[in-house]
Amino acid sequence: MKNSIKVQRAIFDMTQADLAKAIGVSRQTINAMEKNKYVPSTVLSLKIAKLFKKPVEDIFFLEEDD
Repeated sequence: MKNSIKVQRAIFDMTQADLAKAIGVSRQTINAMEKNKYVPSTVLSLKIAKLFKKPVEDIFFLEEDD
């Protein structure tokens, strides 16, 4: 699964640490998600989408092999 978290953070002028604090995870978790090394839970995905005021599908999207 790919995501646009890094792009969304830039739009909102947020650091990885800012986003991590806002949704209750570590900065390392944000880093891993941005590098597509960690797939977030449904709850975490929804928190991120709500924070960025976007539908989940605008932030997370499946690849063909998913």
